[in-house]
Amino acid sequence: MKDLLLRALDTAKSRGATYVDARTVRRQVESIHVKNGRVEAVLSHDSLGMGIRVVVDGSWGFASSSALTGQEVDRLASAAVQIAKASAMVKKRPVDLGPHIKVAGSYQTPVKVDPFKVSLEEKIELLLKASQEMQRIKGINIAEASAEAQKETKAFASTEGSYIEQELIEMGCGMDATAVGQGDVQRRSYPNSVGRHQVTEGWEFVTRCDLPGNAARIAEEAVALITAKPCPSGRTAVILDGSQVALQVHESCGHAVELDRVLGTEAAFAGTSFLTIDKLGAFRYGSGLVNLTADATIPGGLGTFGYDDEGVPAQRSPLVREGIFIGYLMSRESAAALGRTSNGAMRADGWGRIPLIRMTNVSLEPGAWKLEDLIADTDDGIYMQTNRSWSIDDKRLNFQFGTEIAWEIRKGKLGDMLKNATYTGMTPAFWGSCDAICNRDHWTIWGTPNCGKGQPEQVAHTGHGAAPARFRNVQVGVMRGR
Repeated sequence: MKDLLLRALDTAKSRGATYVDARTVRRQVESIHVKNGRVEAVLSHDSLGMGIRVVVDGSWGFASSSALTGQEVDRLASAAVQIAKASAMVKKRPVDLGPHIKVAGSYQTPVKVDPFKVSLEEKIELLLKASQEMQRIKGINIAEASAEAQKETKAFASTEGSYIEQELIEMGCGMDATAVGQGDVQRRSYPNSVGRHQVTEGWEFVTRCDLPGNAARIAEEAVALITAKPCPSGRTAVILDGSQVALQVHESCGHAVELDRVLGTEAAFAGTSFLTIDKLGAFRYGSGLVNLTADATIPGGLGTFGYDDEGVPAQRSPLVREGIFIGYLMSRESAAALGRTSNGAMRADGWGRIPLIRMTNVSLEPGAWKLEDLIADTDDGIYMQTNRSWSIDDKRLNFQFGTEIAWEIRKGKLGDMLKNATYTGMTPAFWGSCDAICNRDHWTIWGTPNCGKGQPEQVAHTGHGAAPARFRNVQVGVMRGR
């Protein structure tokens, strides 16, 4: 692959490019889905290709192909140059990548058990057992379980002298129990909703999750939700579990600090951001307890890697410190516009797409509380767990979220189960109401394997470290259930 990458650089340079980078990516994916004790799907996907990015006359060009021959690489490099020349006819400002970056290195996800070496029979057996355990609970209509493994083998080269090789391995799993009755449908998920929880680990992650051992519990909760009280409407204290805090971080902080949104180059698909440049370093994003960090070096995080797709080393960058907004997720070009350097946030969805600014592991730093003490300290409120729905405006400001399950908190103790729990707010006011965060013992790196952005759409895998946290005077019950 290295010879083809270097050939791409040489060909593009000979045709007038002032900067070139080229990437080869092989992506292998295996996914399994079972439903009601039967195998619904077993999918295997393997793709290999090259993407070439060039700067000519101060503008970008990009071309990609799955045919990795010398002749095709020459054609790709020439096509990328021609696209850049066409783009230069309408450019507003020339591309500035900031200081040159020359890196030679490699990275491999540390795993204990390579998921691609675990037999298909063993994987299916575990998922079927989880499904069957959920079906044992009376009132369960649908019992589903799934697992997905991914391996990316990547190489990167640039005309600045970088050459990098990486092997990134991911493993995810999950299960859902659905109950139907009394004109209602309720679902419980484990270890997270929206299909699965995913990390950069091996099969040992699935073993640790113990889907069969948690199947009866979530099935019983799904059945109990059918007759549970609906979430009341009003203002109260809310404690969110770690997985819901993670989604709150993803939607109201992670996307909001993507600098391409702020600069207007990613407005079409999912909006811009309220965190404009004039707010950097001075705007109060949340309470003094709120510290948010982007860190692509955390072991196990779904946004963990060695180098981004511009060849920038993975790093840890502060975004919010003691409630004050101080940093963005940046590419080389967008960082240069602010007089800064990239913090390694450029990633592409495979070889066929140009890199975009994407979240790495954007996390809420842990606090000092134990969960049981936090509940005991709450006289009146609601404890919400596991995301069910999300909605946020195009500036990442006004939001509404729902969870699968909740419980009343009365005089420091969990009370009745609640269904259809929802809460709404404005991002700065909501984070400003955060008055307690649980400690590192409760802190988990949650994986989001379905983050969409760009046109054509690219799906990124992002991580979010979070522990349960309390928010005061929150509007709840925007959606009234039965």
